[in-house]
Amino acid sequence: MKDLFIKRFEYYKMLGDKSFEQLLDEQFFWQFNEESNSIAVIVKHVAGNMLSRWTNFLTEDGEKSWRNRDEEFVNTFQSKTEVLDDWEKGWSCLFDALSQINDENLYSTIYIRNEAHSVIDAVFRQLAHYPYHIGQIVFIAKMMKNEDWKTLSIARNKSQDFNSEMKDKFTKDEGEIQNSSSVCFAKSPDIRDDYKL
Repeated sequence: MKDLFIKRFEYYKMLGDKSFEQLLDEQFFWQFNEESNSIAVIVKHVAGNMLSRWTNFLTEDGEKSWRNRDEEFVNTFQSKTEVLDDWEKGWSCLFDALSQINDENLYSTIYIRNEAHSVIDAVFRQLAHYPYHIGQIVFIAKMMKNEDWKTLSIARNKSQDFNSEMKDKFTKDEGEIQNSSSVCFAKSPDIRDDYKL
């Protein structure tokens, strides 16, 4: 089960990574208006959540006393490098925690703000939360890049080609259909190799 969790989270991290690759340093700090978050602030919040939720997640409440959630929505970064360092720190904490999940603790009770969750429920909770914010990152990046945006999904008017490619890739093998994903993957060999038998 933990391998499946890791695979899903890796996909969403990849969407963020490939968005960041397309941005200039100053674009990380652009805001649509005063009430909107920049990509840098969204990263700060996501990383802050990850560090709080997943540090010692089996033995400590996921809302740590040292976390200041409100401060996550105030930019303190000075550079793209600082943003990406925080991004990687959060993901490293998450993946380290996911590696600790096993059949024995999958349904163990852990706490987030004193609310009881099974480990699997806590994972599902974050599988809804992080993609929500990564979608914001992708949308903001796409708006800024405009016609220079390199799509992370199926290109417009290319669905038929993509479907044909997938049909060829995942053919029946001795009556069994090869493992595929319901997630719409970017045309990335790094991701697609995960689904080869």
